[in-house]
Amino acid sequence: MKLLYDPVFLEHNTGMHPENHKRLEAFGPLPITPAPNGETYLPLIHTQEYIEKVKRSCAGGLHLDQDTATSPGSYEAAIRAVGATIQAAEQGDFALARPPGHHAYPERASGFCLFNNVSIAAEHLARQGKKVLICDFDGHLGDGTSAIFYESKQVMYWSIHQFPAFPGHGWTNEIGKDEGRGYTVMAPLPPGSGDDIFMNAFTSFLPIAEQFQPDIVAVSAGFDAHQYDLLLELRTTAGLYYRIGELLRERFSHIFATLEGGYNVEELPKCVYNFISGINGEPIPHPEKPTESSLQVWQTYELNLQSAIMHLRQFWKF
Repeated sequence: MKLLYDPVFLEHNTGMHPENHKRLEAFGPLPITPAPNGETYLPLIHTQEYIEKVKRSCAGGLHLDQDTATSPGSYEAAIRAVGATIQAAEQGDFALARPPGHHAYPERASGFCLFNNVSIAAEHLARQGKKVLICDFDGHLGDGTSAIFYESKQVMYWSIHQFPAFPGHGWTNEIGKDEGRGYTVMAPLPPGSGDDIFMNAFTSFLPIAEQFQPDIVAVSAGFDAHQYDLLLELRTTAGLYYRIGELLRERFSHIFATLEGGYNVEELPKCVYNFISGINGEPIPHPEKPTESSLQVWQTYELNLQSAIMHLRQFWKF
């Protein structure tokens, strides 16, 4: 797995906003992989009316909602982010792209996201007959992705996220609908959760991902669960993402990733490089002392875990 980066992603100018160009500039000079134009893939997920709205809003530098800013360069950056994610899916790479995507719905923007990059790539693969697991370890629920595949059994959505937090849901009873029942897996973590709880959530639900037997694993790679991030109250370290990468590599043959959140520009590159090194079976470049959670946080988490198992055990073995 290698990074796919194109300076066009810097053209999404959000001003004084947590999701800004400094997130990618923090990586320093990077090899450039020209991002393909992903515009033709947008209708796989998004309505034509919404695509036109985004185009108009970007031309005028308007906000799509209270949290989601645009600029004249945003539309080009967004369609190239889609293209880079498709390219990452084909090559088994990591699209270091922005704007992020997992909050975006077919017909509206949300949470800094214009187009749902990972969902577009997953749907593209699903239409080729592939079974796709979306592993979303961003500290926020990818509510757009969850909604898009809520009735699908061909795409499994698995999220580990802080609860309560934006977007306000992601509880254990959200397991999918109709033929998609059992194919949405929610692992809500209480505020204050450290590496120990986050890894417990990952390993507790990993058997479900294995039983699903995906052809491809798509990672919504957000790093805002880090203890020094700006937007959440989780307490993971960069080392956690190395271990997640290792575990995914040991169990699945085709993995790709696209960047979601992660707003501490000093910590984000460490987390990304650790994850990629774990995937590639290389030594960890940025070790960090693991964090431990308090007894009270553990007690809350274990109640959440048992609730999730109760809802999912009719579909999967634990």
